[in-house]
Amino acid sequence: MAMQYVLSARKIAMAAKIRLPVEFRRGTCKECNSLFVQGLNCRVRIKQKREPHVVVTCLNCGNQTRILLKKKMEQGQIEQNNYSNEAPR
Repeated sequence: MAMQYVLSARKIAMAAKIRLPVEFRRGTCKECNSLFVQGLNCRVRIKQKREPHVVVTCLNCGNQTRILLKKKMEQGQIEQNNYSNEAPR
C-alpha cells in the first residue's frame, strides 16, 4: 500500500509541476517507490571521500542515494560574503 501511495504522490506532483518536500524525497526510493525504514529496508552510511556525504542504500532494489553534507563554516562564510556585497549607506 505504501508503495502505491508514494507512486501516486509522485504522479500528482509531476502532473501539477510541483516539487515534493525534501523530507518526502529523502524518505523514499526513486527506483522502487518504497518508503525507507532504517534498519529494515535501507542502510545509511556516512562517507568521507572528497566531500562528506551520507549514502542511503535501498535493500529492496539496491539503489543508492547520496546526500551532500555542508560544513557549518562554509555557510557562515557565505552569509558574511552576502553582507559584504551590499552597498554602504
